[in-house]
Amino acid sequence: MTAAQTPTTAEELRGAGLRVTAARVALLETVREGDHLGVEAIASGVRARVGHISLQAVYEALHALTAAGLIRRIEPAGSPARFEGRVGDNHHHVVCRSCGVVLDVDCAVGEAPCLTASEDHGFAIDEAEVTYWGVCPDCSTPRTTSAP
Repeated sequence: MTAAQTPTTAEELRGAGLRVTAARVALLETVREGDHLGVEAIASGVRARVGHISLQAVYEALHALTAAGLIRRIEPAGSPARFEGRVGDNHHHVVCRSCGVVLDVDCAVGEAPCLTASEDHGFAIDEAEVTYWGVCPDCSTPRTTSAP
């Protein structure tokens, strides 16, 4: 494969030391095509691609893909875990307090980890997780209702 070629999903799984299965390929592709998906949405997407898969199998595959660094798990406070395919760049998130939509936010300054701790306590810091909270444009726009 030349440098210009993008590896297939199967090649990425093999490269991460994971066994290639139809379910793992479908799961990785579902997460990457989705937008900060929860487990139920991922399971639904995988089922649409490969047929029946148990929720336990989805959880196990999510754990394996997260551990391998192919996907990222985020857990905004008070929300269930969500998964995304954008990994390795230490980006952050903005979350709507009203509807729960999650969007990516690039680092505001510098290289990863974006933030320099005021005291690192001897840690070799390799990631900073920032979550911005607010109300999205759809939720902050007053809705007009027509009178009956």
